[in-house]
Amino acid sequence: MTETLNGRHIVVTGGTGALGGAVVGRLLEQGAICHVPNAHAAAPPHFPFAAHASVHLAHNVDLSDSAKVEAFYHQLPELWASIHLAGGFTMAPVEKIESASFAEMMDTNARTAFLCSRAAVRSMLASNTAGRIVNVTARAGLEPRRGSGMVAYAASKAAVAAMTVAMAEELKGKGILVNAVAPSTLDTPANRADMPDADFAKWVSLEAAAEAIAYLASPANQAMSGTLVPLYGRA
Repeated sequence: MTETLNGRHIVVTGGTGALGGAVVGRLLEQGAICHVPNAHAAAPPHFPFAAHASVHLAHNVDLSDSAKVEAFYHQLPELWASIHLAGGFTMAPVEKIESASFAEMMDTNARTAFLCSRAAVRSMLASNTAGRIVNVTARAGLEPRRGSGMVAYAASKAAVAAMTVAMAEELKGKGILVNAVAPSTLDTPANRADMPDADFAKWVSLEAAAEAIAYLASPANQAMSGTLVPLYGRA
């Protein structure tokens, strides 16, 4: 019988966001214990699982700060999986991108994924756990010719994709499976507000994305590693 997530400890960065909430909800349904780092001093009011017994929020954790990331992972129980949803998005023509904006995209998307992946790997190796790491790249990171104004964003997400494949190759002899999903537009309230005239039916539902992520993080995934899973919906 395939092992389940029941009682397994899983980190979900970006867990208080729209996709994060869907992922945390799916993991809880499967019996996981979720550890959610939060950049703020308190849980956002829209996060539905703040009082859940199997959700442990850690406040004031800056995921771009190496010391704070290491301290957060160091205090966790034996870690099974680490899922990295934290990130950001910005658009601008290349001639208008400021150096600080480019650096912010790299910090928010690539640096946070690297620091959390590194800390998770250290934890798994220390406990001899054949765990799972799941990153989130994007369609723009795999297909940068699509659209315009996304040079900084595409570069940061391409870095996440390359890092995922490189880590998977490096860790394949140690039992740690590393994968990423690459969504196109997710069907979130914020995206609907920003693009009210779009065909929402073509977008990727949060439930579908959460299901894919939960599978990659589960013991049921026995062989997929170094895979960049396209989640493009009908776009």
